[in-house]
Amino acid sequence: MRKFNKGFTLVEIMIVVAIIAILAAIAIPNFIAYRNESQGNACVGNMATIKTAAETWLTKHPGTTAPVESDLVNSDGTGLLKTMPKCPKSGDDYDITIDNGAIVVTCGTHNDDGSEKSAGGGGGGGENP
Repeated sequence: MRKFNKGFTLVEIMIVVAIIAILAAIAIPNFIAYRNESQGNACVGNMATIKTAAETWLTKHPGTTAPVESDLVNSDGTGLLKTMPKCPKSGDDYDITIDNGAIVVTCGTHNDDGSEKSAGGGGGGGENP
C-alpha cells in the first residue's frame, strides 16, 4: 500500500501569503484614505450643525456676541444641541466666531471643505490625502 501525504507544500503556502500581501498592500492605503475622507466629511457636517444652532441662537438673542457652548447646549436638555460635537479625527472643540456679521465655525484640523489643514512652516510639503 502506498501512503499519501496530505497537506500543502511550502511553495503553495508561500504563494498564498504573497497574494494576501499584495491585496493588503492595495487595500490598506485605500482604507486609510477613505477613513480620512469620511472624518473630514463628518467634521464639515458638525460645523454646519453648530453654525445652524448658532444662527438660531442669534435670532433669539439679537445684538449679542457669538454664542458659546453653554448657550447652545443646556444640561436640562432644552438647548439647541443635545451635545456639542467634537472633531472626529482630533477630538478638538470647534471655535464659533462672528466675522462681518456672519457666523464662522472653525476646526483646528479640517478646512471648511473637509480637507485637512497642512502643518505649515517651511516651504513645500503639506499634501492633503
